[in-house]
Amino acid sequence: MGRVRGRPPFVVLEGVEGSGKSTQVGLLSGWLEGRGIAHTATREPGGTPLGEAVRALVLERTEVGLPAEAELLLVTAARAAFVREVVLPALERGQVVVSDRYDLSTFAYQGWGRGLDLEAVERINAFATGGLRADLYLVLDVPVDQGIERQRSQGKGGDRFEREGAAFLTRVREGYLALAERDERVRLVDATGTADAVHERVTEILLLELPETFLPANG
Repeated sequence: MGRVRGRPPFVVLEGVEGSGKSTQVGLLSGWLEGRGIAHTATREPGGTPLGEAVRALVLERTEVGLPAEAELLLVTAARAAFVREVVLPALERGQVVVSDRYDLSTFAYQGWGRGLDLEAVERINAFATGGLRADLYLVLDVPVDQGIERQRSQGKGGDRFEREGAAFLTRVREGYLALAERDERVRLVDATGTADAVHERVTEILLLELPETFLPANG
C-alpha cells in the first residue's frame, strides 16, 4: 500500500526513550496549525480505545510479565486498529497525519531490542497495517546516556522499556540507525540541543522532502 497520489502525507517521529518525540510532535502540530495545514497529531500505541488499553498494559503494567512474542502481538494488534480507525480516515479527510511512533518502533524495540526474528516481525506488521507505511520517518537520534538522563531529569524512567536499561536501549538505537541506512523513507535528525533547535531541524527536512505539502503557496 503506497502513498495515493495527491493524498496528504503520513509523517512519523521515532527514536529511543528520551529523544523528545512527544515534545516535537507538539511543536510540529503548532507549526502546521500556524500554516493553516489541516492535520491529525496522534501517538502509537494509542489513538484508539484498544491502542490506549494496550499502551497501558505494555508500558505501565510492569508487574505483568510479557514474553517478547506477546509484546509484539499486542503492539501490532493496537496498530491494526490505529491504521483503520485513525490514520486512514484522517488521510481520507485530507489531513496530514503526524504520529509519535509507528512501525519502525516495532522493528527497533521488538526486533533489535528483544531479538525477535526480523522477517517474522515484518510479516506480522505488514498483516496488521495492510501494508501502510509512513511517507516519511524522522528518527530523532540522541545518545542513549543522554536520553536516559533526560528521562531522569523529567521524573520519568519507570515504564517497561525505560526499565530495561542502557544495553537494551543501545540495541534499539542501533536498530534505528540500521533502518535509516536501508530505508529511503527514513531521515535521521540530530536530537541533541534545545527543543527549538531540534524543531527547526525537523521542519527543514519536511520543507525539503515534502515541499508540495509544507511550503506556503507563495514560496
